[in-house]
Amino acid sequence: MRPAWKLTSWRWRSACRPGGSGLLLGLFLFACGCHTPQGWRRQADKTAEKIITTKQEQALGRTEPITVDSAAETLRRRLLLLQDLPRTGPASQALRDLEDTAYWSKKRHLPPASDVASAPWENAMEPFRPTLVDALQIAARNSREFQDAKDRVFRVALDLDLERDAFRLNFTGLLSSLLQSDPAGNGRQYGVKNSGDLSVTRTFRNGAELSGAIAVDLVKVLSQERHSSLGVFGDASISIPLLRGAGRKIAEEPLRQAERDAVYAIYEFEQYKREFAVTVAADYLGVLLALRRVGNEEENYRRLVASSRRARRLSDSGRLPEFQFDQAVQDELRARQGWIQAKTSCQRSLDHFKVSLGLPPDASMELSEDELGRLGTRAEELTRGVVVADYSGKIPPADAPVVLKEPDRARAGALELDETAAVRLALEARSDLRVALGRVEDAQRDVLVAADRLRAELTLLGTASVGESRSVSSADEPDAKWRADQASYSGLLTLNLPLKRTSERNQYRKSLIDLEKAVRDFQAKEDSVKLEVRDALRSLLQARETVFIQTQAVRLAEKRVRSTDLFLQAGRAAIRDVLEAQDALLTAQNSLSSALVAYRVAELQVQRDLGRLEVTVDGLWQEFRPERGN
Repeated sequence: MRPAWKLTSWRWRSACRPGGSGLLLGLFLFACGCHTPQGWRRQADKTAEKIITTKQEQALGRTEPITVDSAAETLRRRLLLLQDLPRTGPASQALRDLEDTAYWSKKRHLPPASDVASAPWENAMEPFRPTLVDALQIAARNSREFQDAKDRVFRVALDLDLERDAFRLNFTGLLSSLLQSDPAGNGRQYGVKNSGDLSVTRTFRNGAELSGAIAVDLVKVLSQERHSSLGVFGDASISIPLLRGAGRKIAEEPLRQAERDAVYAIYEFEQYKREFAVTVAADYLGVLLALRRVGNEEENYRRLVASSRRARRLSDSGRLPEFQFDQAVQDELRARQGWIQAKTSCQRSLDHFKVSLGLPPDASMELSEDELGRLGTRAEELTRGVVVADYSGKIPPADAPVVLKEPDRARAGALELDETAAVRLALEARSDLRVALGRVEDAQRDVLVAADRLRAELTLLGTASVGESRSVSSADEPDAKWRADQASYSGLLTLNLPLKRTSERNQYRKSLIDLEKAVRDFQAKEDSVKLEVRDALRSLLQARETVFIQTQAVRLAEKRVRSTDLFLQAGRAAIRDVLEAQDALLTAQNSLSSALVAYRVAELQVQRDLGRLEVTVDGLWQEFRPERGN
């Protein structure tokens, strides 16, 4: 692995500034100025982004940028300001609106506003009408839950970088300036010691650890003698495990697990994006459904007001009993109550939807009903020529055996797949299932590591040192010389016998239990995937059949309303017949709208459960369209 050279820390200590302390101060200030908080931030971002890109390519075969910086201008902030919505303070708007304090500075900790994206919606003064695709993009930029999901991926990438750092060359630099005062005869002796240390450590993938350091001391006596001396000292040591903890399989395990955790984070984020997109789409369609119900309730209310007026005229003319007029007014009152409840429910659904997008609930926003129009067009195509209850032609006798027709795939949509084929597709594509299987392999490796800890610990330790250090008391000695022939060496072999391994024994047994649990968890996840796919397909079939049924129910209800109204005017029907027909029409209209939305949501759920719905980090999706032969 290519070593990553870095300076991990610099420290400086000085009681005064005699001798060479000015030079040390300059070196200290230079070292501290090499990296500002902004520089460290950019370095961490670059490292995490590189890791994420690599793991995306490894796990998915494609890449997309995942950033965690707050946008320079968010839609939430724009709505709050342009629509003058109530707010508590700057924190209600955005991170960049927080005021600078003694503990916080935007300029110091945040990237320039020009370096991050902004909301693409220019005008938020008037109520804007986002489409479903717009809503997905808004949620991807503003949803707090979605941002939390991106943060989790970024954090895992930083954790992996920290694990990789354990196997890099790590340098530590120390500068110090020490003023010392010691008693000397009848007076005191003053001196200064300026020191510089540079150390390096490296852990190898077989478990060996190497460390080395070199130190330079410059000491000077400040009294009349003015003695001075230079000290140079270096040492190195290496530790090599021979039994317990030896080998790449054991020593690399923390890094290997961190690498796999980064891949798991990518897989989990992919599945989360699918679930998030389906949730947003279902909520969006749910609000449109509530709007459609408001329209149906309003239309029903108008019809019943008209029926009450007609009943009043017929009653005044003696053609209708008074109690039937009272029935019409009662239904009119119930219709008004239903209309008010529908409006309230719609407003509540819209507010909750805005919050789920990360927007203020009191912002002015309307949804485009084009999506419902497209669903209606699809329903017409799907139900063209379909008659669920067919009583045309020759009708069998009432006492003839009734043969029920099972739902079939004759008019099925493209996503109504064969269950076995659908399960196979899901088992191949579901990223959360891959994570569960990976956890089994992780548990197997944990057993290996736990078993290794039961072994004896045999370690070879070697050290070497050369040169001499200096202090104020040895300032009158000659300068130290770096002579390899005067270096000292030592070797040590230690053996820690496994006479007692209670903790390790118990951990080993736990690792076997954890492996059993990981296998059970994988089996549960596999069965859960199969169950989700089968349930989603059944929901899709049920929704399609409901669309067929309610389409015919609406047609019959409309026909019934027209005929009963004519019969009422002809005196051949009671007002109750008209009211019941109108109530049946309202129920059928609401049920048809619900069925259309349910069918669309079921389609999305099938794609999600198959793991085939592709969603980008910006909220754009690519739907799965299987071949008809599947």
